[in-house]
Amino acid sequence: MIKEVIVVEGRDDITAVKKAVDAEVIAVGGFGINKKVIDRIKEAQKRQGVIVLTDPDFAGEKIRRIISKRVQGIKHAYISQKDGIKDGDIGVENAEPDTIIKALECAKCENKEKREEFNVEDMIFFGLTGNNNSKRRRDILGKELGIGYCNTAQFLMRLNNYGITREEFIEAINKIDKEK
Repeated sequence: MIKEVIVVEGRDDITAVKKAVDAEVIAVGGFGINKKVIDRIKEAQKRQGVIVLTDPDFAGEKIRRIISKRVQGIKHAYISQKDGIKDGDIGVENAEPDTIIKALECAKCENKEKREEFNVEDMIFFGLTGNNNSKRRRDILGKELGIGYCNTAQFLMRLNNYGITREEFIEAINKIDKEK
């Protein structure tokens, strides 16, 4: 499992990266990088480190520069145009898993043990799944912890992958419960 969070351009890139490695991945959605996405990347950098892996084209380099200006200390992984081309389309989504692994190794990615601090029982116990208010609670808690909104399975994965401690989690739960 890769320690750093990998930042890519889009959903197809997430699929390609997940075929190659076990890692948390954030898609920026192209040039429309908004404050919410930058804040998630900053939180990921603070907790786990970030590796940017964008397409080997003009747009990919521009996105890489935007992220680099706003988030300090990130690592960069690169694939060549030759390795990212398929039917005239250039992108990470076209790269073979071995190519992606090599690019991440060149960026000096770190491996980590799979962490399972939180489980489905925690999600149920704290009302983050299984009731009418769960979606709203995950949204509020995700903002409080800096991991964003997502479904239960993704939320659980982010809690574990971002290294959220039980203490931080309980503190955030108590805070959002007081604000109700």
